[in-house]
Amino acid sequence: MASAAKLAISIVAILVVVGAVAACSPVAAINALTPSSTYTLHPDIAYGPDPRQKLDVYIPRNRQKPAPIVTFFYGGNWNSGSRKDYQFVGEAMASRGMVVVIADYRLYPQVRYPEFLNDCAAAVAWTVREAVNHGGDPGQLFIMGHSAGAYNAAELALDSRWLATQGLSPSIFKGFIGLAGPYDFIPIENADTKPVFLYPDTPPDSQPINHASASSPPTLLIASNRDSLVNPVRNTGGLAKRLRAAGVPVEEVYFDRTTHTTLIGAMSRPLRALAPVLDTVASFVAARSGS
Repeated sequence: MASAAKLAISIVAILVVVGAVAACSPVAAINALTPSSTYTLHPDIAYGPDPRQKLDVYIPRNRQKPAPIVTFFYGGNWNSGSRKDYQFVGEAMASRGMVVVIADYRLYPQVRYPEFLNDCAAAVAWTVREAVNHGGDPGQLFIMGHSAGAYNAAELALDSRWLATQGLSPSIFKGFIGLAGPYDFIPIENADTKPVFLYPDTPPDSQPINHASASSPPTLLIASNRDSLVNPVRNTGGLAKRLRAAGVPVEEVYFDRTTHTTLIGAMSRPLRALAPVLDTVASFVAARSGS
């Protein structure tokens, strides 16, 4: 009975969003239904000289002490995306007491692998330096991403090369959170992805799965069983297996009623009944930060 009620709620929520989409894009519709009362926004902060090297910070409205910080990178196949589209992600996590940093990074064709990872490392370095001035606790830092953004986050969490350019190491992270990430995708099949990663000369060390080690941070991996874009068995399941073999604590969660795209959409208030993605992320952060 309870599951039927949840399904009905989900259908109603989707219909509301679909109705809104008639007037604007899906993301705009979701953000239009996202409240701003739960956070204070510090927008358009430069972490580098390029116009794409900017970030937004979402600060919980009623925080009583420095909060855990989540730096989030969005997807878009490394050739599209904007931090402004992810207001619903910032609001969701800020409403659960986290300071959220959502960063843009340079995209193809402006850059190829690995330059966007250097951008992400610079955004994390900004977070370590400056988040205390925005209500965050740099000692409780998490890195998170969806799709291509989960790849970026995984690379920073597992491969020390990128943060080393900023004088940092992955030991700064209390945890890594990956949603529907591509962690093991050679040979590359997607035509749009091939030039980003120099295919067929894609370096094997570009794959996050090859950097799993005992020093990797505790990890939460979430995927959709219905994901037709990024194979959840090979990518999420494969990385989870490799990390566990190295002795890393891993939580591995799959949902049946989400797709590749609606997995991140389920963090929004209109689509939250699809799957408890936000609850899962918030529980992981609380457990690892002691908050």
